[in-house]
Amino acid sequence: MTPSMFTAVLLIFLTLLPATPSAAAAPARIVSINLCADELLLALADPGQIAALSPFAADPDMSFMADQAKALRHDAGEAETVVDLDPDLVFAGRFTKRATRDMLTRLGYPVVLLDPARGVAQSIDQIREVAGLVGHPERGDALVAAIDDARNRAAAAAGVSRPTAAVYQRRGYVTGADTLTGELIAVVGFANQGGALAGATGGFVPLERLIAERPDYLIVASSNPRAEDQGTALLAHPALKRLYPPERRIVLPERLTVCGGPSLPAALDWLAGEARRLQAAP
Repeated sequence: MTPSMFTAVLLIFLTLLPATPSAAAAPARIVSINLCADELLLALADPGQIAALSPFAADPDMSFMADQAKALRHDAGEAETVVDLDPDLVFAGRFTKRATRDMLTRLGYPVVLLDPARGVAQSIDQIREVAGLVGHPERGDALVAAIDDARNRAAAAAGVSRPTAAVYQRRGYVTGADTLTGELIAVVGFANQGGALAGATGGFVPLERLIAERPDYLIVASSNPRAEDQGTALLAHPALKRLYPPERRIVLPERLTVCGGPSLPAALDWLAGEARRLQAAP
């Protein structure tokens, strides 16, 4: 099942769940100015509760639920736009522009700040929090159950050995050990070499060092990186192409791991499929 098909099935399942009594007092006009909050609202709230999402919500490269977001208003970013919508609840990220957050708070709008999910447990906590705030805790429970099921499937796909892997992104950014992506690749049986290369949270690693350390597999966002700018040119470097042909690359689309929440089951299933593919390779 592709991520887009999984999203459609999950969304239908969640929205068909019966409403709980708390839904009667749920906020009626919710605005999100954060991508990860966008995805949580799309999965957990009624469409009629969502007054607007952030501009990133409909970006197919970044948002796991871009198709669903396109059906809703998605231009909330600046404080002025939010005020015009007169919401009764605003979701923002911990790193959303501080001036915007402060202005909305001063004007009396309730603002909920979401931290970037650093692991599956933190993501589950956010799912339950948001589901309760929008009046649909049963949808949060269903999504958590879907994550647990996917985690079990992914763990079953892990082989006996634990080959090393590193997530390598534009400009040479490597995902660290204490990250959501690092946890996901560990579940499917890879040893995340990003911790040795870039510490707990990640950082930029020179190409020369990556080649010297040489993890068994490279995890990239695209199977055919193009040198469109300096950031992507590094990913198309001849040395990487030679050392990491397709059979030594794991493609993990960015939209699956930018946030936690609704994308986690699809991300785990995707990685489990990649693990099986590599195990079957001669």
